[in-house]
Amino acid sequence: MDNPKTKRLPIGVQDFREIRQEDYLYIDKTELIYKLITSGKYYFLSRPRRFGKSLLVSTLKYLFQGEKELFEGLYIYDKYDFPKHPVIHISFRGDMRSPEQLERKILSILKGNEKVLGLECGSPDDPSDCFESLINKAYERYNQKVVILIDEYDKPIIDNIDQIEVAMENRNILRGLYSIIKDMDPYIKFAFLTGVTKFSKAGIFSGLNNLKDITLYPEFGNMLGITQDELEEHFSELFKENNVDLEEVREWYNGYNFLADLVYNPFDVLLFADYGINNGEFRFKSYWFSTGTPKFLIDVIDKGKFYIPRLAGLKITDSSLERFDVDNMRPESILFQAGYLTIDEQIERQRGGYEFLLRMPNKEVRMALMDELLEYMEGAREDREDLQDRLTEVINRGDIDALGKEIESLFAGVPYHNYIRNDMNKYEGYYASLIYAYLQSLGYEMRAEDVTNVGRADLTMIMKDKIYIFEIKVDTKESPIKQIKERQYYKKYENQNKPIYLIGVNIDSKERNIVGFEWERMN
Repeated sequence: MDNPKTKRLPIGVQDFREIRQEDYLYIDKTELIYKLITSGKYYFLSRPRRFGKSLLVSTLKYLFQGEKELFEGLYIYDKYDFPKHPVIHISFRGDMRSPEQLERKILSILKGNEKVLGLECGSPDDPSDCFESLINKAYERYNQKVVILIDEYDKPIIDNIDQIEVAMENRNILRGLYSIIKDMDPYIKFAFLTGVTKFSKAGIFSGLNNLKDITLYPEFGNMLGITQDELEEHFSELFKENNVDLEEVREWYNGYNFLADLVYNPFDVLLFADYGINNGEFRFKSYWFSTGTPKFLIDVIDKGKFYIPRLAGLKITDSSLERFDVDNMRPESILFQAGYLTIDEQIERQRGGYEFLLRMPNKEVRMALMDELLEYMEGAREDREDLQDRLTEVINRGDIDALGKEIESLFAGVPYHNYIRNDMNKYEGYYASLIYAYLQSLGYEMRAEDVTNVGRADLTMIMKDKIYIFEIKVDTKESPIKQIKERQYYKKYENQNKPIYLIGVNIDSKERNIVGFEWERMN
C-alpha cells in the first residue's frame, strides 16, 4: 500500500515514469487499464480538469512502449505481455489563439514525436499530411501497429470560446487531423483521446465516428478519481492520526458520479493532504476550484439567462449531453462536463433512452461556484462575506425573523450601478437566483421541488437538525406559504423527524427588495 506518510505526493507530476521511479504515491488503476486495452481499440474519455487524464495517458504510453519494469507491483504486471509499439503522443498545452498558432503547435508536437521515433514525416508544412505520414512510417519502421494518444483534444477550441470564429476554424483543423486516425485503421493498434468537453460527433468527430465514448460507461467509471475504498486504503491512517474527520473530507471533496462508485476529486485530496503534512493543520478549502473557473462558463450562463435555482434539481437527457458544439453550447452540458454538476440519479424513460437528474457534487463546488456567480450578479460587494457569515449564523440557530432581515440587507446592499450594468437583473429569475446563490454559497445541501424560469424558487435546504423550504415570488401578492402547503412539498421530509420550516418571500422588482416575509413551523 502506498502511503502519503512515506511517499511523495504527485502534485503537478503527470509523468508515470517519474512517479514510479521517484517514489511518488500511485493509486493503482491498472486493472481498469487492462480491461480497456484488451476489450477495444478506439476510445474517448471526458473528465473535468485536473482529474488525472494526463497521468492516464502517460501510463498508457509507457505500457505500450513495453516498459514493464515501471509496472512492477501493480495489478497489470503479470497479466500483460507488454509488447513494444511505436507511440504517437499529442498533448495540447500552451496558447493557440489563432489557427496559425494551432497549426504551428501541431507541427511542433509531431516534430517531437519524429525525434522520439527516429523518423521524418515528409510533409513538414501540413499537419494532417505529416500526421498521416508519421503513422505510415512508424508502422513500416517498427513492423508494429501504432498507438495514438491525444490528451486535451479540445483545448484549442475551449480556449477560444470568447472568439467564436477562431474556435470554429480551430475545430475544422482538428477535425481534419482526427479524421486521419480512421483512415489509417489498418496501421493502428490503439487510439485514446481525452478532454474536458464532449463535442458532438457531427462537429469535431465527424471524421472519426468509430470512437467508443466511455465517459459514462459504468465499467470505467472509477478509472479516474479516488474511490472511498482507495481513500481509506491510502489516506485514512494519515487523517486519523491528525484527527481529520473523514466524513467532512467526504462532504467537501467526494460526490462525483460517473455511474460507478462516487469518487473524490484527486486534486483536492492531494492538495488537502499536502497542506496538512507541510503546515501541521489540515485546512478545508477550495483547492480545485481556485485553480481557475473558465470565464466562458459564466458568459454562457449569462447569455442564456440561465435560472440559477435550476442547479438544485436539473434534468438533462443523455442525447442533450452529446449536443454540444461551438455554436450550440448549453449551460447544463458545460456545467456537467466541466465538473460543476454531476449525476445524482439516472432515470430510464418509458419511450427509450435515459435522463439524468444532476446536482453539484460537493461542498467545495457549491460554495465556490455560487461565490463566482455572486461576483457576477452583484459586482464588487465589500460586505458579502460578512453577510454570508450572518446568514449562516441565523440559519444554524433557527432564527427565521432574523433571516428575513438579512435577506432584506442582501438586496439593499447590491450596488445600484450593478443593476444598470448587469443584464441578469432584467430577466424574471434574477431575484430568486440571487437568494438561491447566497443560500447555496453557505455550503448547505439544496434541492428543488418545482423550479421554473418564471421568477419563483421552490427550494429545500437540508440540514443535520432541521429543514427549510423556501418559496420565492416576484411581483405578486399571492402567499408563498399557501403554495407550499397546497403542493405539499414538505410531505417527503416528514419521516426524517426534523423540524420543518416553511418560508415565503415576496419580492417587488421595482423596489428591488422584499415586500413580504412569512414563515411557519410544521408540527
